[in-house]
Amino acid sequence: MRKVLLPTIIIISVILIVMRLFYLQIIDDELKLKAENNAIEIIYEYPERGYIYDRNGKLLVANQPSYDIMVTPREVKNIDTTEFCDLLNITKEDFIKKMEKAKVYSPRLPSVFLSQLNKKEYAGFQEKQRKFQGFEIVKRSLRDYQVKVAANVFGSITQVNQRTIDKNPYYQSGDLIGVQGVEQSYEEVLRGVKGVKYRQKDKFNRDIGAYKQGKFDVKAVRGEDITLTIDAELQQYGEELMVNKRGGIVALDPKTGQILALVTAPSYDPSILVGRQRSKNYTKLYRDSIAQPLFDRGLLAQYAPGSPFKIVTGLIALQEGVIDENTTVMCHHGFSYARGRFMRCHGFGPHQLHNGIYNSCNAYFGTVYMRTINKYLKPPQAVDIWAKHAKSFGLGDFMGYDLPTGKRGLIPTSKTYKRIYPNGGWRSTAIVSNAIGQGEVLATPIQLANMIATVANRGYYYTPHIIKYIKGGKIDPKFREKHTTTIDRKYFAPVIRGLHAVYTNGTASHLQIDGINICGKTGTAENFARIGGKKVQLKDHSIFVAFAPMENPKIALAVFVENGGFGATIAGPIATLMIEKYVRKKITRTDLEKFILNKSLEAEYNRYTKKTNDSLYNNREIKPVGDTIGKLEL
Repeated sequence: MRKVLLPTIIIISVILIVMRLFYLQIIDDELKLKAENNAIEIIYEYPERGYIYDRNGKLLVANQPSYDIMVTPREVKNIDTTEFCDLLNITKEDFIKKMEKAKVYSPRLPSVFLSQLNKKEYAGFQEKQRKFQGFEIVKRSLRDYQVKVAANVFGSITQVNQRTIDKNPYYQSGDLIGVQGVEQSYEEVLRGVKGVKYRQKDKFNRDIGAYKQGKFDVKAVRGEDITLTIDAELQQYGEELMVNKRGGIVALDPKTGQILALVTAPSYDPSILVGRQRSKNYTKLYRDSIAQPLFDRGLLAQYAPGSPFKIVTGLIALQEGVIDENTTVMCHHGFSYARGRFMRCHGFGPHQLHNGIYNSCNAYFGTVYMRTINKYLKPPQAVDIWAKHAKSFGLGDFMGYDLPTGKRGLIPTSKTYKRIYPNGGWRSTAIVSNAIGQGEVLATPIQLANMIATVANRGYYYTPHIIKYIKGGKIDPKFREKHTTTIDRKYFAPVIRGLHAVYTNGTASHLQIDGINICGKTGTAENFARIGGKKVQLKDHSIFVAFAPMENPKIALAVFVENGGFGATIAGPIATLMIEKYVRKKITRTDLEKFILNKSLEAEYNRYTKKTNDSLYNNREIKPVGDTIGKLEL
């Protein structure tokens, strides 16, 4: 048996090797194609990117033709570089630099020499292309924006870098890729599939036709269209209201988590990042370290949330059973919470939950917060329980939305205070400023918009998202998962009544709209910058959160206006106008509209930028200073 086994194995192995060689050399033309690659030219055909529409079917982003000049350095011979440079309006130095870059990439493979020629430039070069051996034109498509808003939503497309090429074999030098916004988030959907053509060359490098009659050619597949949740009219209106201001607006549909508007200010026309001027324009935007138009404040700016956070403070206190809606706290223009420490407030007299909300009483919410913490024997345990409640509203986390940028915000825990107080010994009096949305608490506008949407839903939310429909594709199912807070549903009703009273007889009573029951909360957050090495207090940030209608909420939003002052002064009117625009599709409070459209805060911003070359408004993390905390609400 052993004598037969070894010869049998050898015979079988030889047969398998012969069969494999026969397949590779005779049958498998694809490997033959690779072997003959020196005689074959590979030409890529670039597909159109998918179109982008708003929630109502309005076309937002289409395509326009563009042309790239490709170069194969080894084939460039005896050309008139002066004529070439004059034709394309580049210098000889540019020519040399681009040729060197192409040689580094590959002497024998084509790479982009000059990208994004317009029709006129293309026509001029095509007419004389025969003079410039080694150069060829490849047609591509660039974005054609139908609107001048939502640049932060769309993102842009640019050439891939070497890092991307190394990570993803799909991309070659000169390919375009989406960066930021939905162009990045849905790149694989929008980009389509490149086509490939194989052209046969003779020994003189002349094209002699398609290889194998085009057997291996692959047609380009156009990218899929996508529909966003954005309402283009609401987005445009929000950007108009934020002209000459800095901040963000995030509006959500509370029933679905769909993002209705994502406004950052200042912004820019997305079309300036298209064409040969893209690099120059992008550099200009990038270097603006003061206004920071590339900084998406709706997703990235971490602010002290101010008084809107009192909503969470009250709900947690109700859930923990340390108060009910009739619990009374006396306010004497604030309250003393420790020796030499006083939390200021403009209120006076007895406050319960209802008027505590609509008067935005610091004394009331400071007291109920301390009761929540003092309920437990150990402050670290209490803070972690409090933090768990707060985080159930989506605060202190990225939330998982479908945009490529964001910040976590901060809901402090016992670990936070262990770092701040390494020797321990801290109590509720040391962290009471959290009660009114200052202290260590930080939130982004989208997090606060999600928080107020959760209140509108009486205890649940859906992850905010910007995709509504993908032609030929599926939406991530996580956007249909309901997230429930740790707060019982029954506790939301009295809080909502208090938020409605903010409009009827509270801090936003001058912002009412006939026929729309709005629930809202004003907020003012302290704001500091470092000037000349010193920490200087600047004008407060104006904050407002709201939802409407009260009975059947259709929109929930958060508005931040940097250096805007009291919440009811700038942010409140903007929120009210956004609500009426979405619910009614028209504006009746033209007095508010005129005021906001004409309101400029540029003088306020310029007061401080003249004193320093530093970026004053990079400081997004706002903390109270000194022993007196709390802001008056108007």
